[in-house]
Amino acid sequence: MWYLYGIALLAGVANAIEPGQNATLAKVTGQPMLAGLFCFGLAIVCFLGAMIVARLRGRTQAEAASSVPWWAWPGGILGAAVVLAQLYISETVGAAAFLGCVITAGVVGSIALDHYGLVGFERHRASLWRILGGVLMVAGVALVAVF
Repeated sequence: MWYLYGIALLAGVANAIEPGQNATLAKVTGQPMLAGLFCFGLAIVCFLGAMIVARLRGRTQAEAASSVPWWAWPGGILGAAVVLAQLYISETVGAAAFLGCVITAGVVGSIALDHYGLVGFERHRASLWRILGGVLMVAGVALVAVF
């Protein structure tokens, strides 16, 4: 299972690179919304390729879709909001401050999601150490943003 942390770290590196790519595409083309559409179009092509490689098996799509809770469907809206922030904000505030805010807000928010077991996550109590970790991240982002 240790390799999953390695994959998560690689995703974090990709998450640091992506805002610059998207903001540059928006700036050079002068069309932020078109740049966003291109990003999502390319993501769709990647997912289709992964689906072909994985050769999805098991339940039919209709059976799988019928068991999905209502709150799971609009996740793509949140992904679009992140890309819009990348397109319009990341270049102005800088990579470190932007990603620091995104990651820190994600960690602090996920502490609450874990504590209450929301949106499909198992419950993990918001211990003093978890809360302290979130507070330290907020302090760290403040230092990165100010200096």
